[in-house]
Amino acid sequence: MQLNNLIKNNKKKIRVGRGIGSGRGKTSSRGHKGQKSRSGVAIKSFEGGQMPLYRRLPKRGFKSLNKNNIAILNLSKIQNILEKSENKIKDTLDLKILKEKNLINKKYLKLKILGTGEIKKNIEISAHFASKQALSKIEKAGGKISIIKK
Repeated sequence: MQLNNLIKNNKKKIRVGRGIGSGRGKTSSRGHKGQKSRSGVAIKSFEGGQMPLYRRLPKRGFKSLNKNNIAILNLSKIQNILEKSENKIKDTLDLKILKEKNLINKKYLKLKILGTGEIKKNIEISAHFASKQALSKIEKAGGKISIIKK
């Protein structure tokens, strides 16, 4: 058994520029003169004068430099945090405590409370922002929320 029978692709490699008899001599299938006949030339995204794809498509989007610095907490999430025994949060809740207990990422600079879900325990929360629904639900449960002004 020969070794090249084991290889799936046992075609002979075409060596360009090796004389007239090879059929790929002289210009080596590159045509005559011009930029594309030279070595080391790659015309990336050039479409022969047609408007290139990257210019035909519209410009979209905007990358904000200070996005994702507000942590959003729903009342349902706060209730879950309070119910779990390993958290040991007594009566106050703020951004610093949440970061210490690894309940939210350390990258967040501000805290926003939203009103989805219900809260049963009366708790004192200090946050930078809060929705009207969240304010009313916390006060209904006997809690208190203080808004930090910065």
